[in-house]
Amino acid sequence: MRERREELDELARGLARTPKTVSSRYIYDERGSELFEAITRLPEYYLTRAERGLLTRIARGLIGEVQPRALVEFGAGSARKTRILLSAMTEGGRAAVYVPVDVSEDFMFDTARRLRDEYPSLKVRPEVADMTRGLRPAARPPAPCIYALLGSTIGNFTHEEAVRMVAGLSSGMRDGDVFLLGADLRPGPGKSLESLEAAYNDAAGVTVEFNRNLLRVLNARFGTDFDPSRFRHRAWYDAANTRIEMHLEALSAHAVALPGGPVISFREGETLRTEISCKYNRAAVSSLLEQAGLEMVRWWTDEGCRFALALGAVTSGGGSP
Repeated sequence: MRERREELDELARGLARTPKTVSSRYIYDERGSELFEAITRLPEYYLTRAERGLLTRIARGLIGEVQPRALVEFGAGSARKTRILLSAMTEGGRAAVYVPVDVSEDFMFDTARRLRDEYPSLKVRPEVADMTRGLRPAARPPAPCIYALLGSTIGNFTHEEAVRMVAGLSSGMRDGDVFLLGADLRPGPGKSLESLEAAYNDAAGVTVEFNRNLLRVLNARFGTDFDPSRFRHRAWYDAANTRIEMHLEALSAHAVALPGGPVISFREGETLRTEISCKYNRAAVSSLLEQAGLEMVRWWTDEGCRFALALGAVTSGGGSP
């Protein structure tokens, strides 16, 4: 009850800001997770394909170097890309532990069932949790362990938030453990601004439905009365802040009731920011990891320099006993 009250207070504060904002974590209920999986298969959404290609390229070398006995993945979703790492880890029937962490219980437990069928030697220990709270797995995984935050998940947070989150997620790491981070790169040679913005404005309109689904989640969770049809999807690249901003724009002036709180008024054309997706370069990722107490020891990019994977290790004096 207390947690719900805190969430409702957070929602009220966000809706009182200019521009109005709401936490992107509410996008990922079961329906939101399904829609995001559909987005990853769209022709415009290059991120998943680029990362998958990178993982395919580096998996055997990475697993051979780290020799992990466990993989903890934050924001695991369907673990579609993660299977590349799991296949390398369990090659030849080797036993391993996989701890997928996600907020969508039904979606994640369905993924866990599939993985147990696909990998008989794999022990799957799913955990339902909000990774933004700097959690550690309920049971310490065997070492060495790969802690993974893949996709462009890190981009959904400001720099300060990302540093705090990575520091929290990696706080249980020991010597020999590594942190594998996926990061979408900024526009540059091989990556046009047009291709970046198209990834968030697909022709089929799946991202529109994904964005509007957040309003349905708010209605179900808090009893608000948002009408998704009164908003249109907008997404663009903010070069000054090197990030995509995703908004819902009010098509007409109207009010939304917030139970136990104020009535929220929207002007025609006023927006609600639902998500950001920060874009990185090598220096920015290295700085993020360093400030979180990790040292970047590997850096890989795809051929078009559209997407990167970085490997962090505990710096001298870091980690937990």
